[in-house]
Amino acid sequence: MKRSLKLISTLCIMMLLMSVLAACGSKSNTPSANNSPDASTNTSTDTPTTSGEIPTLVWWTIGGQVPDNFEKAIEAMNEYTAEKIGVKIDIKVASWGDWDTKINTIVNTGEPFDILFTNVSKYNQQVTIGALADITDLVQSETPELYKFIPEKVWDGTRIGGKLYSVPTYKDSSLTQYWVFDHKYVEKYGIDLNNIKTLKDLDKPFHDMKAGEGKSFYPLPMTQGDGFNGFFNRYDDLALGFPPIGVSVDDASRKVVSVLEQQDVMDELKILHQWYKDGIINPDAPTKPEADKGRAFFSAQGFPGADITWQINEGVEKYDMTQVYGPLYTTATIQGSLNGISANSKYKKEALKYLELVNTDPKLRNMLAFGEEGVDYVKVDGEKVIERISDTWPLAGYTQGTFFNMATTKGAPEDQWLQVQKLNEQATASSLLGFSLDTTNLTTEVANVKATWDKYRYELLTGASDPEKMVPQIIGELKKAGMDTIMQAAQEQIDAFFK
Repeated sequence: MKRSLKLISTLCIMMLLMSVLAACGSKSNTPSANNSPDASTNTSTDTPTTSGEIPTLVWWTIGGQVPDNFEKAIEAMNEYTAEKIGVKIDIKVASWGDWDTKINTIVNTGEPFDILFTNVSKYNQQVTIGALADITDLVQSETPELYKFIPEKVWDGTRIGGKLYSVPTYKDSSLTQYWVFDHKYVEKYGIDLNNIKTLKDLDKPFHDMKAGEGKSFYPLPMTQGDGFNGFFNRYDDLALGFPPIGVSVDDASRKVVSVLEQQDVMDELKILHQWYKDGIINPDAPTKPEADKGRAFFSAQGFPGADITWQINEGVEKYDMTQVYGPLYTTATIQGSLNGISANSKYKKEALKYLELVNTDPKLRNMLAFGEEGVDYVKVDGEKVIERISDTWPLAGYTQGTFFNMATTKGAPEDQWLQVQKLNEQATASSLLGFSLDTTNLTTEVANVKATWDKYRYELLTGASDPEKMVPQIIGELKKAGMDTIMQAAQEQIDAFFK
């Protein structure tokens, strides 16, 4: 771009010296098309909002396949927010299977965006490489209502080096793990949910279902990205997004360990592998990008009434939930859903104001969560209760904003969100709550171990590989990639943090 400007300037000088001084001077202040670092110095006090033009923010998030009415639904949101705060949104959706790769590409190539859904698996690294803006002061000065609404404990869980780089999604911010069965199989096979608390307890019902439903039926369908959801819940991963390093959540000594080598983890990896061999898990699990609808069983972080949403999304008449873990607060559970603002965005203030509206305005919250009124949902009780009439709206409600100003879905408990708030209040705290590993001097090692883990995790966590053979190989490669260096630095930082 700089070469082009010089050429234009030269031509202008040749044509008319006085004109070039005005024309080129104005062009030198024009932000570059690729949001270069120079563009990030422009604050929103000098954005088109002051001249009457309404900016459109690019928000990258995760979700399902975009339906035909997606643009119409977004248009309705934009009409509303343009009038309320003078901002519009262009929502880009990365599919569940592609999100991991897509978001890495966006961040690493500098593709322009304003708001980015992120989580513990990526957040720390995105901050370290300077992709996300420091909003510590801005969120308090520009959006005090947003800052006041989210509890200090939740804000603290997102801090890195004492600073804020994202707006946390205030919802079931503590972790409560549920195992979810299609009710028809619970009845058909006499499954006693009250006595299912461990992975081993699932063995009999899974084998009963497999024997009764046939060879092509898989009681535990899995995909590559998720594996068995919640598998590492008992270990705090230091908000690193790298499960092979962690601290047991109830370990008062806070000793950093190699998680895959812990006996309890190895025992459960063996169970997964046996299930894979027995046909309990679908054979394409390590390569399957997205789950089919109508799952007979799945594991998920949830809350009272979540079964209603799952029933609609899965096309299942009735799901039975059993709580197996939690509620537990860790830094990582708080960082399970975050929205960061690009360090290169021209519209940082506008982005914060949009996120403030999402978290404080029930009408916008419901539009984002449920889609187009009359097509995807209808109101039953104003903005308080809605009924979903389609299962095609692609956006995941947990990625956007708080649950506590969002409508409940017809059939869910009327006090559903109050129950979620009580779960947060009852949650125990991990021994590492508030700690987030500073990876500033570990960038190379973290990148290397994550790349190594990505080579093996799909097969390991879907049971496809034999853990007794694979785990030693993984550990060997992780050590070569720098795992020991990270563990040593982590222990030193933890000891200093909790001194």
